[in-house]
Amino acid sequence: MRGRQIPPAASRVVLAVAALLVAALQPQAAAGVDVAAVLAGFPDLAGFTRLLASSPLAGELSGRSSLTLLAVPNSYLPQSPSAYAAASGADIADVLRYHVLLEYLAPADLRRLPASGKLVTTLFQTTGRAPADHGVVNVTAAGSSLAIVRSPAPSPGSNATVVGAVTAVPYNLSVLAVDGLIMPSVFDLAASESRHTAAVNITRVLADARAFNVAASMLEASCVADEFEADERGAGITVFAPTDDAFADLPTGDRLQSLPADRKAVVLRFHVLHSYYPLGSLESIVNPVQPTLATEFSQAGRFTLNITRANGSVAIDTGVVQATITRTVFDQNPVAVFAVSNVLLPNEMFTRGDSTIVAVASAPPSAAMPVESPETARTPPTKLSSPPALRGTAGDANYTAASATKPATGRWCIASLYLPLLLLLLV
Repeated sequence: MRGRQIPPAASRVVLAVAALLVAALQPQAAAGVDVAAVLAGFPDLAGFTRLLASSPLAGELSGRSSLTLLAVPNSYLPQSPSAYAAASGADIADVLRYHVLLEYLAPADLRRLPASGKLVTTLFQTTGRAPADHGVVNVTAAGSSLAIVRSPAPSPGSNATVVGAVTAVPYNLSVLAVDGLIMPSVFDLAASESRHTAAVNITRVLADARAFNVAASMLEASCVADEFEADERGAGITVFAPTDDAFADLPTGDRLQSLPADRKAVVLRFHVLHSYYPLGSLESIVNPVQPTLATEFSQAGRFTLNITRANGSVAIDTGVVQATITRTVFDQNPVAVFAVSNVLLPNEMFTRGDSTIVAVASAPPSAAMPVESPETARTPPTKLSSPPALRGTAGDANYTAASATKPATGRWCIASLYLPLLLLLLV
């Protein structure tokens, strides 16, 4: 009996179905996500998107999925990201790789983080240039904020707060907005090995970080910034920089704008600790009452800050104003700059009323450089000691010698101090 033949048309159908079955059984290549296309609809991320497009990351991300991208909005991006990265001994491409987490983290995942946080590998770890675990980040819960992302201990680099969720391609790409570029500690270590002796320009740091235009203008006009360079060569400095919003929120009766130039300089010095304190040291500070740079120009025990840890943040109390550290702006030994939520007004110069803050009518004797009596001449200026692990060989002697060369505030400094304040009032 002859076998039954399959018609040609039916055989083609059978072959097509077989081909589809074979294709379905083959392992699928990673679909990947066009990150640039996803970010194209968000003008607030235009600067960060241009950085990605100008780096090799576009090709490196094309075959990957299950990613979380930590994007920096325009308002938080330095004016020159490449120069900002180079100051920490890093290439901007590696900094961007550090903002690509190799795990999909939605806002719901961040809210479920354990108290100790979660270590997440970044794209930077895959380059082979990240020794040990320097290519990972520690993501921790942050109260009202979604999370804080930082380099892991024991050598933390900078950190940033997740300020919101931008968009997501479910289980493929999550885009979260953070309030600054994050630098892994390995960059800080590399920079410290080759760092030259030039002092850090605090005014430029504030200008590059954006949102500190008023503080930068006041600092430059007052000539107080010239004092910082000598201080950096001693125990280092820690600067608490009020944001532009903090200046805008000042009560109308505080009379800060009407203060003489020498008293404005005291207020600026009141925002500086004469020692390098990274965020971790401030969080674990033992003695909460700390002298400031203004203390050295006054009587001992005056113009001090009360620094404590409250509700997961570093709190600063002046006796008149309470403020918190909102983020790290710059952190390279011997200089640390932190953003603070309010302008720090000393109780030696300001008093709090029922609903406002007003300046004291006349300057207290300690607000300006005092004429030393024989007793006070024998008493060394009050300084903040560095944490033991961070204390260097350059000590108080270097600071004293350098302080003797600090330039006096000239008439042009006094006149130019009022210009940024006048512009602020006209805006």
